[in-house]
Amino acid sequence: MRIAFLDTIGGISGDMTMAAFVSAGLPVETLQAEVGKLGIGPVELIARHVTRSAITAVQLDVVVPHAHDHHRTLREIESIITSGSLSAGVTERALATFRLIAEAEAKIHDTTLDHVHLHEVGAPDSIVDVVGAAVCLEYFGIERLYSTPVRLGSGGMISTQHGTMPTPAPATLEILKGYPTVMTGYPYELTTPTGAAIIRALSSGTLTDDVITPKTVGYGAGSKEFPEVPNLLRVVIGSTPGSPSLEELLIVETNIDDMNPQVYPYLIETLLASGAHDAYLVPVIMKKGRPGILLSVMVGRSGLDNVVETIYRETTTIGLRIITTGRRKLRREENRAQTSFGTVKVKVVERGGKEVATPEFEECRRIAREQNLPLLDVMRTLERELRDQTEPPTA
Repeated sequence: MRIAFLDTIGGISGDMTMAAFVSAGLPVETLQAEVGKLGIGPVELIARHVTRSAITAVQLDVVVPHAHDHHRTLREIESIITSGSLSAGVTERALATFRLIAEAEAKIHDTTLDHVHLHEVGAPDSIVDVVGAAVCLEYFGIERLYSTPVRLGSGGMISTQHGTMPTPAPATLEILKGYPTVMTGYPYELTTPTGAAIIRALSSGTLTDDVITPKTVGYGAGSKEFPEVPNLLRVVIGSTPGSPSLEELLIVETNIDDMNPQVYPYLIETLLASGAHDAYLVPVIMKKGRPGILLSVMVGRSGLDNVVETIYRETTTIGLRIITTGRRKLRREENRAQTSFGTVKVKVVERGGKEVATPEFEECRRIAREQNLPLLDVMRTLERELRDQTEPPTA
């Protein structure tokens, strides 16, 4: 199983998380292209190498020109994330992270999720941080994320839009309730609310004596230097032995017999954008012999509320069935391959100990349109070229 392990040497923040994965091999251009799909204007990621305690690391700056609106509600942030052309996996992880932040802020300020306003964590660069972290996990095909106990500074003060607050920030502590932490005594904000939420929402916990086979290591640097500790976040990407894990999911179902069928394609598209892993329709015969449609949606627990809200908003149903299920899946990741059509996105699946690459359909369609070629010819050519690249020549 492919995992990522976050070593919070000097704490964790959103930009340090992205920087660590860039250091581990994620091209910054790829990361910038993905976060650029958000509807917040142009995004520029500036990466440079720095040294912390004689260790070379990547420091990443997020630049969103002309972005001044830092007061957003959870619903506004969710709309920004779901309206972009992000993958379902990235969308689900980002939504889960922001919901955790909003729940913590709502509790601290004694308000509700609908009324809480996110200030620093609602700023465009923070939205990029959260979505960028989700992009990093998807790029490397990470099945599980783990961390060390989260290192926190304490005994200092920080300035926020709410005024001066102690370290760790109240939101950081609220988010990390129930997760192992270390109070270092260093009077700095080692871990930000965004960094805490990335770990709390996406991590499966801490590792102690577990066996890891490291494949890639990266270091992300914070913007400040501390005399007591290297301001670094280390990511170790590798694998753990054992059989594939069983992932718990939920199936949300409902029968519909009174809705205009023209709505269904839009409904499926909206559900996938809201965080669903899969959504499909099955014709059924309902009571009194009436034809109807069975809508089934597969989603993780973190995305359940968004899916339920979408179904109630976009359909005529008045009730849902929610069923707990599980799934196992082969390891897969997105990659790029050089072909006669240029560089194309491919899906790489590990099957029987071998990696099998297949072209993404959207890439095939793009090439067919750009070069005025039959779609089937493009698909067959790419499949043959990818097969020739991965299979050893026969004697």
